[in-house]
Amino acid sequence: MTVDYIRYQYRIYPTPGQRQMLARTFGCCRTVWNDALRIFQDAYKAGEERPVFGAVTTAVTVSAKRTVERAWLGEVSCVPLQQSMRQLYSAFGSFFNSMSGKRKGPKVCPPRFKRRSGRQSAEFTRRGFVLRGNGRLYLAKIGEVKVAWSRELPSEPSSVTVIKEATGKYFVSFVVAVEGEPLPDLGEGSVVGIDLGLSVFAVTSGGKRIESPKFLRRAERKIKKYQRAVSRKEKGSNNRRKARLKLAKVHARVAAQRRDFIEQETTRLVRENQTIAVETLNVKGMAAKGMHLGKSVHDQALGMFLRVLAAKAARAGRTVIAVDRFYASTQICSECEAKTGPKGKEELHIREWECTACGAVHDRDVNAAINILREGLRLIAEVEQLAAGHQKARNTLPGAESLNACGGDTQDQRTTGSPRDPTSGGTEPGTRAEPDDRKTNR
Repeated sequence: MTVDYIRYQYRIYPTPGQRQMLARTFGCCRTVWNDALRIFQDAYKAGEERPVFGAVTTAVTVSAKRTVERAWLGEVSCVPLQQSMRQLYSAFGSFFNSMSGKRKGPKVCPPRFKRRSGRQSAEFTRRGFVLRGNGRLYLAKIGEVKVAWSRELPSEPSSVTVIKEATGKYFVSFVVAVEGEPLPDLGEGSVVGIDLGLSVFAVTSGGKRIESPKFLRRAERKIKKYQRAVSRKEKGSNNRRKARLKLAKVHARVAAQRRDFIEQETTRLVRENQTIAVETLNVKGMAAKGMHLGKSVHDQALGMFLRVLAAKAARAGRTVIAVDRFYASTQICSECEAKTGPKGKEELHIREWECTACGAVHDRDVNAAINILREGLRLIAEVEQLAAGHQKARNTLPGAESLNACGGDTQDQRTTGSPRDPTSGGTEPGTRAEPDDRKTNR
């Protein structure tokens, strides 16, 4: 049984005084981050060695509170300030690991200075929060906050992050440990291949189409209207603040609709299929300026879809196999496997084509999904065959020992007697063989 750490998010309703304290906490976390980052950057520019992280943490938190300029840091809890420093340390670790090649994926930029933005957050560990019996959440130096509990927590949370969105709404996000609950095995026949696209969100190998909701495109006129209203208002005025709030609410609604759509579709796919084959996508490349598809690619949120699908499949005991994006799934005929399909960007408009080798007529997306499924099953078979080969080689190695069906030791291949008999050429458990014996046994 695997244990995963996931987040449970709830809406909270702080009082006006608690909102003021949360605003101070957000600002103090941002200040501590910027002060520490400035120390690291100054040391780098001066050619000095990297400062010790513990000393920097003490300087920007404990020592800074005793100064006149940073005395207001003592008005908030020290827990979120320390967590802000841990986050900076993690950011530096990801950057250095990315530069050295230890971290997989694209290169990570070094940490940057934070500024006040629409979304602000502060993290509290177990030392800084308590779940009260009356259903309220106590935060250090903030007080008991009303929580809208939509569901119960599966276990005791290890940390909680307080979030203020650009719309002015407050949320708390708990990190809890949950045990994976595998769904019933559907058998080897329950497999599906998925071809992701832009005109259609996804097409399965069975011919089912998931239409693209295009939430951003549908709200584009309203977004443009509110964006123009923001640009007409004087900077710093209350009217501009109200206009920005209206614009933020439209964007928040689009994001919530997109997230809900992806959650529902991924849950359905995981419940209905045992093995899912998908194509890896270069989302950043697809959204590049030269492709003129950036807005449509980001509106689809294909990267979020793949991440959520993989996470849910892992918890449910399902298999997700990733097919390389350079695999010519569109060009290969799913009937005769001849490479006679449409090629290149010039033939993107061709949605249906006929194979010149066998005469089969294919829908472009359905044919690609079938080929992705076939390639995924082939990759799974290769992995299983390779694992079986390694196990067979391990069992046939000279000197290998194994257990028989009853749990007892089988006869040692190195000797003719029992491996525990010191007179048969073996060694007693817990004793070390002589050098000559080790060479002979090898």
